[in-house]
Amino acid sequence: MSGLNASLGYFLACVIFTVSVRALLKRWQRFGFVLEFASSFMLVACWLEVQTIVEVGQWAGGLGPDVTVTMLFVVLLSHRVISGNASGNPAVSVRRFLQLQASTLPTLLAVAAQFLGAHLALLVAGYYWSLELTDMHMIKNLMARECSTSLLVSLLQGFFTECVCALIFHLVQLALGRSSALIQVPLSAALLTFLSHTARGYTSGYVNPSLAYGLTFHCSGFTLPEYAVVYWLGSFTGMTLALLLYMGHIPRIFAKNLLYFQKTRFRVPKGEKAEKKKK
Repeated sequence: MSGLNASLGYFLACVIFTVSVRALLKRWQRFGFVLEFASSFMLVACWLEVQTIVEVGQWAGGLGPDVTVTMLFVVLLSHRVISGNASGNPAVSVRRFLQLQASTLPTLLAVAAQFLGAHLALLVAGYYWSLELTDMHMIKNLMARECSTSLLVSLLQGFFTECVCALIFHLVQLALGRSSALIQVPLSAALLTFLSHTARGYTSGYVNPSLAYGLTFHCSGFTLPEYAVVYWLGSFTGMTLALLLYMGHIPRIFAKNLLYFQKTRFRVPKGEKAEKKKK
């Protein structure tokens, strides 16, 4: 249990950092991209620890798959509750840009902040492992330089997997857009947990370019362009397809609905029709 207690303390520290940043910037809406930085940091830092428990915890700390899946769901649920409107996901930021919900500069700043937060989380997690507080973390520290990649299939299969996972995720997000937060938050966390668990033998279904950058881009086995094709291009392609299927068009690119026929909402009253016929 000492390994689990250390992990819980680490999760709590990440949560406190994110809450503190959110509280400090609550009055300054112009610095919303900093919230994306904190959101991405929390997500990647916590997921790295969950990944450690998955890889090492079962035989170093006695933590089985049921514990890891539960912890991942709790992490994702906490992230959505604490981060609020900040997604920590570049694909979501770009989707909002394509929906005309955000302009160019805030989107670029948000995406840059998300990758910066992911990189900082990787550095912080590496330092945390180097402290070797438990046997699990000591083993993880020894394995850190030779980490195992999350991409366990070919590039084509990996691209298709990430694209399909992103398509499902963004379709659900769009469908739940006007729903209550009490419905959106747990469903989104459950869906991401399900996708990650289902795609574990393929790409782990991150559907988040900055998350994938923090979790697997530094691992050997594939080059940076190859990882980018799977986790960046795959995620953005799935997101674009989801937006096209849901709305019938991409507002930022063209206004005409390409997939669905829109009937006019206004009808001429029967009285006016009769008068026109008499004339």
